[in-house]
Amino acid sequence: MLRAIFIIFIFQLTGEAIKKFFEINIPGPVIGLILLLLTLIYLRRFKKGKVKDLKEDITNTGNYILSYLSLLFVPIGVGVVMHLAFLEKNLINVIFIIFLSTILTIGFTAYVMEKLNKRLDARKR
Repeated sequence: MLRAIFIIFIFQLTGEAIKKFFEINIPGPVIGLILLLLTLIYLRRFKKGKVKDLKEDITNTGNYILSYLSLLFVPIGVGVVMHLAFLEKNLINVIFIIFLSTILTIGFTAYVMEKLNKRLDARKR
């Protein structure tokens, strides 16, 4: 578990460094997760024996960390309460953005699921 936490944090740190160096507006942890995904894909494809243990270790550690995900919403809640005046001034814009992002997320998820289901159906034949 300690090895997997170290690997996750190394990729997060790498993502943050890339974000700062290239001045990208994508969060560092997202860049790190993409790099971790690409690394696992590479290891699975070219180093088949080494990836199984690493994947299981990272999966178990990730599930353990996710069990404490609700704690990460505490700072966000405090930030919202601290900026209630700003939210009151921009309430219509915030509601519109939340509504639009929800619709776009549902549409994108449906599109991806449709493509994945077609691919799975093609494999079963």
